[in-house]
Amino acid sequence: MKKWAYPLALVTFAVFLVMAFNFKSSSFMAFDERIASILRGNEFIGLFHYLGETVFVVIVTLMVFFYFWFKEKNYRVMLYVMLTMAAGTAINQGLKAFFERPRPEIAEQLTSYSFPSGHSQMSVLYLFMLAYLFSKITTNHKRTTLVWIAAIVLACLIGLSRIAESRHFATDVLAGWSIGYTWFIICVLWYELRDRRYKQLKE
Repeated sequence: MKKWAYPLALVTFAVFLVMAFNFKSSSFMAFDERIASILRGNEFIGLFHYLGETVFVVIVTLMVFFYFWFKEKNYRVMLYVMLTMAAGTAINQGLKAFFERPRPEIAEQLTSYSFPSGHSQMSVLYLFMLAYLFSKITTNHKRTTLVWIAAIVLACLIGLSRIAESRHFATDVLAGWSIGYTWFIICVLWYELRDRRYKQLKE
């Protein structure tokens, strides 16, 4: 990870707090409507919501988990994967229950709460987790850069798809991205601390 990636988590946490305690303000409501008017009904962007569906994310997570269990025998990575995804899911559900923000008013809307966007938060977590783990097992800088770019672009499109389909407000999506990145970095710091201690014990 680049050094700037760690303090960036403080910035994203601050962004989340701004969204969390101001999404009812007139300026943010106007922002939500402005972004929705641009993206609403965009069928191409809407397709990317499938990559953030719970079933897909769970399948990817389990594939990574079992790969590092059976292939690599790396239990630290397994714990990192579970901490990132399982605790990340719990955080999202807890925040939704706390803020109790209704979703945009459309026909056949989902019944769960809206803030923060689960698709946005979990897409950042699983895609960035994959990019981070890939960077740990390769020395090819160009490939690592491409994987990170792909992860960022896909996470953005998954989040925007929720606005395009009127499932979330733009502030929900921004909050999801922000708290997702913050939790991702917390989990990376935990993993790297455990990994350093393990390597020191082996020396």
